[in-house]
Amino acid sequence: MAENIIEDEGKNKIENIIEDEGKNKIKNVKKEAETNKRATIMGLSIWRILAYFIIYSIVGYIIETIFGIITKGVWESRQSFLYGPFCAIYGVGAVIMIIFLHGYSKKYTRLFLGGFIVGSIVEYLVSWIGEMLLGVKWWDYSNLPFNINGRICLLFSIFWGALTLLLNKFLNPRIDIILEKISKKFNKKQRHRIIAICIILLFIDWIISSFAMKMFFTRIIYNNQLDVQGVETYYEEYLDIYQNHYFVRKIVDTFFSDKKMIRTFPNIKLTMKDGKIILVRDILKDIQPYYIKIFD
Repeated sequence: MAENIIEDEGKNKIENIIEDEGKNKIKNVKKEAETNKRATIMGLSIWRILAYFIIYSIVGYIIETIFGIITKGVWESRQSFLYGPFCAIYGVGAVIMIIFLHGYSKKYTRLFLGGFIVGSIVEYLVSWIGEMLLGVKWWDYSNLPFNINGRICLLFSIFWGALTLLLNKFLNPRIDIILEKISKKFNKKQRHRIIAICIILLFIDWIISSFAMKMFFTRIIYNNQLDVQGVETYYEEYLDIYQNHYFVRKIVDTFFSDKKMIRTFPNIKLTMKDGKIILVRDILKDIQPYYIKIFD
């Protein structure tokens, strides 16, 4: 009798332990699923999206550099930030296209049209934001047919469509294989640390680049008495910094000199009050705006 009681109690304890372990496992699985769910966008992990942005920003920089060599015969900077070989519009465009168009990988027409439309929207918005926030025009298609406000044009919209086909059909599947192999070499915590470090570094680079660009424009506009849109604000900022903030002035003049800025951003433009668009490098004619001349 006593043996049966002990045996029953033992069975009950074992059953309770198994039940508790099962509940804990279920909770952990649910928790992990929720975590994974929160850490994805349209089924893609933050880790992968960040990797796409960095990879395709670098690919864009290479494409733009080759394009510059072919069309101008010079090797010049085509980067979006002050530090690092990143052409951000390609990174942003690629991420958006992969997120929204990866389901159409077998449909060539939809991929092309999707890239044509999405790429044009991204290019227009980046151009508009740059002009509104920094007063700078990164590019100007006014001399090309079928353009809209000089921000986008038919030729480069077709280019975006073709690039989307190349991206989704050939390039990205191979990038995914490489990323999968790299991902297996790091655990979840390590991946999160890498993501955090990359985001922080990119954010710092963006902040420094924005500040440097603003100070550069302020100095150029004041020293050359340019009649640009919002010129009064530029004059006020110049006088405030160069008369009242010696330390900031030294940093700006040392690290963000005219040579450094025009070498990094050789194709930036300013819009005058009369609507005329001028290349900043045409104002600083004594500074060579490229690194190396390849051919005439």
